[in-house]
Amino acid sequence: MSIFAEVPQAPPVAVFKLTADFREDTYAQKVNLGVGAYRTDDCLPWVLPVVKKVEKMIVEDNSLNHEYLPILGLPELRSAASKVALGDDSPAIKDGRVGRREGHRRKLFVFFDSAYQGFASGSLDKDAWAIRYFVSEGFELLCAQSFSKNFGLYNERVGNLTVVAQDKDNLTRVLSQMEKIVRTTWSNPPSQGARIVAITLNNPNLFTEWKGNVKTMADRVLLMRDQLKAKLIALGTPGTWDHITQQIGMFSFTGLNPKQVHYMIKEKHVYLMASGRINMCGLTSKNIDYVAESIHETVSKVQ
Repeated sequence: MSIFAEVPQAPPVAVFKLTADFREDTYAQKVNLGVGAYRTDDCLPWVLPVVKKVEKMIVEDNSLNHEYLPILGLPELRSAASKVALGDDSPAIKDGRVGRREGHRRKLFVFFDSAYQGFASGSLDKDAWAIRYFVSEGFELLCAQSFSKNFGLYNERVGNLTVVAQDKDNLTRVLSQMEKIVRTTWSNPPSQGARIVAITLNNPNLFTEWKGNVKTMADRVLLMRDQLKAKLIALGTPGTWDHITQQIGMFSFTGLNPKQVHYMIKEKHVYLMASGRINMCGLTSKNIDYVAESIHETVSKVQ
């Protein structure tokens, strides 16, 4: 008997199972609204033009090698990423300290998850308002940033953890502990995605081009929100659909319950998460009418 005989079968990861089921579906009008990545109006992945440009620069740069990075990552990425989150004029960046006001009195510790900066409004600065407000109010905080979505670097796993501490001494000690944590988990970060992001953020022309790429993606998401809501209202779909345009970012919680989701998948071949969450980028000018009609039929038939 195998020593692995008693290992139980784990359930599939829901979002990947959904994608696999979609691929096996032969229905001509099938729609995948579960994918967690940006898609063009042709429902294709989009490699950002600025990313293509920087990748070519990296290939042609003979000074680069595959040596280990510092434990905490590429310094050029760390500093530039913090500026994207906090702003160039942040006191935390200028002198390494912030005040000690409400956060200490109420014993709050703030942790921001910034995975989609730029996708809410199309503006990096507008989307970072909450982070910068908390810094201006004197909070110490952590801000986890991901560049998977706003750079389209899904398989590069590029991120940054910004620490805002009361002073440089506190920051130094926190970072020393982070080095220990990193050493015992992934030991050393990969460089390819980090270089793409760092080069882009530190070059004014490339940075401007990237912001334009982000706005292109955000504008398409906003357009799909407006159109889906308008089509559902025009169809007289039961319920209110204001939440589609009130929500922000790449995803939307439709309000469809598990029974309705099941009907959408099995009867209409429209794939979405059991929670009712859809990726707005899965909608296109070619399938949005079908999706709206499918939601209308589902909500009308299934309670």
